[in-house]
Amino acid sequence: MYIVVQGEDPGFDIFVNGRALARNEDALEKLALAIGVKPLIEFFSADNNSMALLIEEGAGNPDLMQKLPPPQWYSGEEGLATVEALLREFEVHPAAIGSETELVREELLEHATVLHKVAARGMRWHLAVSWR
Repeated sequence: MYIVVQGEDPGFDIFVNGRALARNEDALEKLALAIGVKPLIEFFSADNNSMALLIEEGAGNPDLMQKLPPPQWYSGEEGLATVEALLREFEVHPAAIGSETELVREELLEHATVLHKVAARGMRWHLAVSWR
């Protein structure tokens, strides 16, 4: 899972590691719902670039490119509400999702850093998925 920022070049590094987030997406979704925040996966949106990458990786259907709905974009604050709530939950319950909680926490911190920049600049974003 990685962050896509709307526009050509946001002017800052948006790289985040999201492998542990992707592996633990089901557990994170359940946890988010349990603590009353929007699950991370609900910030997913496929734009033409991310769908092209999926197809290049052999994980997407080229026919779907013609049928993609317009990408959905979210404010940085919306993403931060979820990310920061999950981080607070991990402070209270350091093994909330098992043995990978610390890896997930580290990736959430990376996401929070980028989302703070997105929010400060009034930009919009969404999550995309890579199968590599």
